[in-house]
Amino acid sequence: MQPEVVSAILDAARQGWSFANDIEITLEANPTSIEAGRFREFRDAGVNRVSVGIQALNDADLRRLGRLHSVAEARNAFDIARETFPRASFDLIYARQDQTPDQWRAELAEALAMAADHLSLYQLTIEPGTAFGDRFAKGSLRGLPDENAAADMYEITQGMCEEAGLSAYEVSNHAQPGAESRHNLIYWRGGDWAGVGPGAHGRLTLHGQRWGTETELAPTGWLDRVETSGSGETDRFAVSAEEQAEEYVMMGLRLSEGIDLDRLREMGVEVLRADRIASLAELGLIDCDGETLKTTQAGRPVLNAILRELLV
Repeated sequence: MQPEVVSAILDAARQGWSFANDIEITLEANPTSIEAGRFREFRDAGVNRVSVGIQALNDADLRRLGRLHSVAEARNAFDIARETFPRASFDLIYARQDQTPDQWRAELAEALAMAADHLSLYQLTIEPGTAFGDRFAKGSLRGLPDENAAADMYEITQGMCEEAGLSAYEVSNHAQPGAESRHNLIYWRGGDWAGVGPGAHGRLTLHGQRWGTETELAPTGWLDRVETSGSGETDRFAVSAEEQAEEYVMMGLRLSEGIDLDRLREMGVEVLRADRIASLAELGLIDCDGETLKTTQAGRPVLNAILRELLV
């Protein structure tokens, strides 16, 4: 995407919404697309935060992940991003093929030394229907760490980031105080967002009703739809109170702050099993004080299992 396109998008957004004085405008970038002069143009267009998709600080693993950049290019790209924008973040994937806890500890130390105020650290997961899922099904994704090694890497991640001043405000996201990703917090806190662009999903409250929106996935199809109908939207559907409550629980429990139980009650539906709350609290997996429900440090790695127990 060219800087002038970003500028035009932001100009169009200003016509539809008023911008806060401290608005966060994030650009996601691949290391191969980063160049100092171009980034200055993005900054001048209004971008004030950048997230760089580094994914690994190991050239062999970058090739395994299908990435086109090298570690040297990634480091140079992030240096440019950090020098150009007030805030900069990057992401890494761990529990990769043949990776040991000690190797991840050393790699994470390198990452923390790069002086980001925000890190997204994702454990490699194999999902059906994805490229990695297909490779795993064919037996060509060998050497993945076992559950114990992966759990060790998760604990290493939590401890090292906390010690470096980047607390885990979400399951996979770590930040200095005040550097949390604001747009991601909107999703996790069950706020409203407009999904614009190919494949974008949105959640909007209009006249008291919460709506879900979907757009055309293919870029060319999206452009054709915009040119013919004025919108790339393919579906708009009412989100029921039950669906809204379930989404709020599933997303909100990803956050260290948890969910507001009064807000959940105001949705008018019961989606939590009260008896399970007590038993999970006794196991030390959740905390509940009657006002807030949140996972503990021990519970966060098994969040999916907790949700299966909690939701009606």
